[in-house]
Amino acid sequence: MSDQSSAVLAASRRESSNSRENRRLRRTGLVPGIVYGGGEEPVPFSINARELRNTLASAGAVLDLQIDGGKATPVVLKELIRHPVTGSTTHLDLLRVNLKEAIQTQVTLELTGAEDAPGIKQGGVLEHIAREVTVEALPNEIPESLSVDVSTLEVGETVTQAAIQVPTGVTLIGDEEAAVVTITASRASRQADDEIETETELVGEESDGEEAASEDDE
Repeated sequence: MSDQSSAVLAASRRESSNSRENRRLRRTGLVPGIVYGGGEEPVPFSINARELRNTLASAGAVLDLQIDGGKATPVVLKELIRHPVTGSTTHLDLLRVNLKEAIQTQVTLELTGAEDAPGIKQGGVLEHIAREVTVEALPNEIPESLSVDVSTLEVGETVTQAAIQVPTGVTLIGDEEAAVVTITASRASRQADDEIETETELVGEESDGEEAASEDDE
């Protein structure tokens, strides 16, 4: 049975899933989608774009999908496709889940403390390498996001997946040594370092040349 606290997505079944029909739906303020998994046949549906946006903004990982007023089915968001220019949702895939069985899914990483990081204060550039990680957990225990504290990072330091703290019952999947975020020297800083290095080399060469000349004079 679905968790009573899950947000409800009220959708309508659609018979056609061709590109022309999908474009027509979008023009009328609807978003095409499909739900699959759970040992049942895939079902294409459409949902009001505004309701979808509001529900996803306030919901947890598990949603209750209700098609044409029927029985609500617990689902998780498998994929959401956005328009490359407007950012509006153009399609979504939902996966039926058993609330008593663990699943693997993607969870967003949120960085905290960037404004306090010594590396940033020194002019470094924060590179958010992995914006999502894969976790395994029961559907209702999947966190909405995971936080990564970067407040102590210096230039050249990296946070790996192994440093991510997860709630009890949640397991991180993947390479623990995979980089999540790093702070690199800014381009201006690198150029300045290169110039200093070049000047140092030139000074060294001039010094060597002067010493050689002195030896020749002797």
